[in-house]
Amino acid sequence: MTASKASVKYLFSIGRVLLFYICSVVIFATCSGAVKNVYFGDHLSFLASSILTFLLVIGFAKWEKLSLKDIGLKIDRGSFLRFSGGFVIGCVMVVVQAIIISSFAKVKFSLTFDIQLINVITSLILYFLIACREELVFRSYSLRSLAYSINAATALVIITIIFIIEHVIGGSSWKMAILGSGFGGVLFGLSALKSKGLALPLGLHFSWNAAQWLLGFKNNTGVWREIVEKGQESHAENIGLAGFIFVMSVSIAAIWFFYKGRE
Repeated sequence: MTASKASVKYLFSIGRVLLFYICSVVIFATCSGAVKNVYFGDHLSFLASSILTFLLVIGFAKWEKLSLKDIGLKIDRGSFLRFSGGFVIGCVMVVVQAIIISSFAKVKFSLTFDIQLINVITSLILYFLIACREELVFRSYSLRSLAYSINAATALVIITIIFIIEHVIGGSSWKMAILGSGFGGVLFGLSALKSKGLALPLGLHFSWNAAQWLLGFKNNTGVWREIVEKGQESHAENIGLAGFIFVMSVSIAAIWFFYKGRE
């Protein structure tokens, strides 16, 4: 294949993935608008988006003649084990981050006694649905398609950039999107590529968000509340960011070396 033909092929592959992503955004926007004023609207929105995105994934996979196994959606005997492993890893990551924060900054975590069980359950369900939708959009067809047509490293970079941009559009600052979504995108994407499926990144993604919420890292609304001593907010934020980078870096390295020995 000549260089010009290869370039055209790569551009076509990227264009097809961008078309897939645009379609997924349209689906999400439509579902969000349709249930905007409905009770449990966020849950219904992400549930409907996940189902329709799954169908979209199947459609694009057939267009490219890829099987469910090719895009990481085939369930096998090890899927539950990989999901559970990812869930445990995600929880440990958040706990280690909390330990770092409380050890090096004047921060403590206080139990919220007035939170109701139903709020905990519905929040966990919501974070699971969010993880489902995002993993289907970013780590199934789109990531694997680019990995097959170009290479895995380039695919991971492109999809992580799109992942960052989506979070910026969703309201995150560039700093938090690049660091937070950037590290997360690399971890989840690498997990999907190395494990050849969505079970591991789904478990990681779900438990990371859920455990962050439980400990009050998401708007301080979880089962625990993060209490920062007055005047120490900036220092605590920097320590929290350092802890985040540490646990993400260690987890990325662990996934890389674990699967490197199995390839």
